[in-house]
Amino acid sequence: MKRIEHISLLFSLLFTTLLFAQRPELSVKLSKNKLGVNQRVRVEFSINKQGADNFEPPEFKNFRIIAGPSQSVSQSWINGKVKFSQSYTYILQPTRKGELIIGPASIQLNGDTINSKMMKLVVVDAVDIPKDPNDPNYIAQQNIHLVAEISKSRPYVGEGIYVEYRLYVSENVSVFDTSVTEAPQYNGFWNQEIKINGYPVKMGKYNGEDYRYIVLQKALLIPTKTGNLVIDPMKMDIVIGVPTGRADFFGNVITKNLRKEFASPRKIIRPKSLPLEGKPENFTGAVGDYNFNVTLSKDILRANESFDLNVTVSGKGNLKLFEIPEITTPSELEKYQPARKENVRITGNSMTGSISETYTIVPQYRGKYKIPNASFSYFDPKKKKYFTLTSQDLYVDVIEGKEIITNNNSNTDSDTKKTEQTKNTDAKKPVIPNSRNFRFIHTQTEFEPAKKEDFYGSSLFLLLLLIPYLAIPTGIIIANKQEKRSKDFVGNRLRKAEKLAKKYLAEASKQLGKKEAFYEALQRALHNYLKAKLGIETADISKEKIASLLQERQVKDEVITTFIDVLKSADFARYTPATDLQMKEEYNRAKKVIIQLDKQL
Repeated sequence: MKRIEHISLLFSLLFTTLLFAQRPELSVKLSKNKLGVNQRVRVEFSINKQGADNFEPPEFKNFRIIAGPSQSVSQSWINGKVKFSQSYTYILQPTRKGELIIGPASIQLNGDTINSKMMKLVVVDAVDIPKDPNDPNYIAQQNIHLVAEISKSRPYVGEGIYVEYRLYVSENVSVFDTSVTEAPQYNGFWNQEIKINGYPVKMGKYNGEDYRYIVLQKALLIPTKTGNLVIDPMKMDIVIGVPTGRADFFGNVITKNLRKEFASPRKIIRPKSLPLEGKPENFTGAVGDYNFNVTLSKDILRANESFDLNVTVSGKGNLKLFEIPEITTPSELEKYQPARKENVRITGNSMTGSISETYTIVPQYRGKYKIPNASFSYFDPKKKKYFTLTSQDLYVDVIEGKEIITNNNSNTDSDTKKTEQTKNTDAKKPVIPNSRNFRFIHTQTEFEPAKKEDFYGSSLFLLLLLIPYLAIPTGIIIANKQEKRSKDFVGNRLRKAEKLAKKYLAEASKQLGKKEAFYEALQRALHNYLKAKLGIETADISKEKIASLLQERQVKDEVITTFIDVLKSADFARYTPATDLQMKEEYNRAKKVIIQLDKQL
């Protein structure tokens, strides 16, 4: 009985599916939804069932019938399924501008009346039409469009947007080959191309009409300054199959292939300055939505035993375009330069992930030390306000090691000596007579008139009067330069890299002119830099291993080669004659390669 029930249920479902699949429908299709008052539109009504008759077209109010109705019937068999269509086509021209309505048509089928939907068209001013509407260049221009879609035209400086280049193609033409002849330029933006998996064909609307389109290119853009930033057009050469309006002996439409250049419209982005109101002093350009964490790898250890302090900023925004706050530690904790790590992926109109800096810290003495909290500030473009995140104070307990030596005894001795000196100074001394102790006092005086000088007409008064007028424009110029420099994220990173290079090479610069001491300090500086960046003792490994480690960090080959050359030169030059000029050149090479490495690491 259950089997019979299952079979009957299956037959009822199959019957219902066939009933809906064969449901008659009178559909309507327009060649365009927007046209000029001097253009024409093709309207096609089609029924998907045989046996229909007595077709009644709509009134076509506000339209003039240029041609029609022309009837056609098509029937096909695909995978054993029959597909039938009977259509009625009209060519219409609007008689006025505005939003016009094409009313429903009707047709009779088995005694029932089937109606189509109403359709709306937008009619605008007259457009330029060539003398020959079948001109292939005109047809190609009307049926293919290269478009640049911008997610936002008024972002904040540092806020991510995306640009997407789409190629729209109508069903009236065919595309056989495409090639990009000129890629767009993104001057004034930090940019990153977003990877596209293949070029799937999608359906969409362009100017209210149905088109097929593919996404050619997509990029994340982050403006780095204000003003009118121009995105130049993308240019393409496209081979197009265009119908000529003629048919061959068998009635097939004859097409003509032509190569035509297309360009996307130029786009202008006008970034907004970040607000000055509420801007924190420690703000370094972070724009987005972030979290901030400071953690220790361990907080109980022995002296000369290292631990890691990790500073992480995670979230969504311009993750690669700001600096992480620097951590301050007590002088008893020896802190090395941090190793930076980025785990960032591009999603939509921003970067998502985290960036972190890990400090290697070595305590020197026994005791309990406090690492003060750190603050990180960012601007949220959605909420249009600044936020400041502050970490907690961290404590490190060094349970074994040397104690800090204080100079209490020496201070006591010095205090005693000072007291004795004071007593000796305060003791009375005998007065020694001198011929100059007593002098003659004049009993008569001679008065001379004092020179009168007008202060308000003096040079000093005029100078003091001009100082405020000179100070105000000078202060404005200095403030503008500081604001411009604070927004120059790339320049700030370069300046910080140069400062870092000078810090590591400070000892080598002091030894210029002393051959062995200079090259030894130069070699030690390069190894210390890699130790801080890679977190390993590079002095104990070969130059080939250093090169492979840098390649894993995706450092360019030419930068790696230069770094290894500087290391080799510093090693060999200690045992060969060298002039002051050669040492100066090696110093400059080392400084340059550290700056290049820091940019890429």
